[in-house]
Amino acid sequence: MKGKSNDSRRLFGLTVRKNAHPDMRRLRREAGDPSLHGNKFWKSSCLTMDYLKRHPLKKGARVLDLGCGWGLGGIFCARQFDADVTGLDADPSVFPFVDYHAELNGVSVKTWRCRYERVTTEDLSAFDAVIGTDICFWDKLEAPLYNLTRRALRAGVQRVVLADPGRSPFRRLAERAEETLAAEYREWEVRRPMKASGCIMVAGETGPK
Repeated sequence: MKGKSNDSRRLFGLTVRKNAHPDMRRLRREAGDPSLHGNKFWKSSCLTMDYLKRHPLKKGARVLDLGCGWGLGGIFCARQFDADVTGLDADPSVFPFVDYHAELNGVSVKTWRCRYERVTTEDLSAFDAVIGTDICFWDKLEAPLYNLTRRALRAGVQRVVLADPGRSPFRRLAERAEETLAAEYREWEVRRPMKASGCIMVAGETGPK
């Protein structure tokens, strides 16, 4: 269904629907509103996409998008790097939004309902990169995400990239990973196509400088 031009935005080569778009209203009616904050576009997605544009993944990389929400980080990887993407979320009501935006942008993304603490080392060995945006918003998420990052590196994942607007749980996670997992933790800002600022944590290979 077509909406008004101001019902959509263009970000890093992707078309992203706004919540006011008729298709988004239809999806909410059909699937129900996501319950774990996967109910809209999060600006920190721009940090992830800008970082990966500057530090690209290898073509055809196998990517796990943690707490994927609408899946825009993974969809960007699929378009930009021809990545084989799996979007993971504990809330399956986000998956219709992932499928919709993937089709809208001419790619496909697999989906996987799972909690962070249940992702095993064996599961992670199937991926080259792990990304996550705006997923460490509660104190109780800090430990599961740190442990998942550690398991990912042990499993041979080449790069873990997590982005956040700068909440305290994320900063503690990033500082701990910097101290114990040789991760890099830095402030990041994007001015175009949308203003966004926050932090990025990268564990494993950082990509081309």
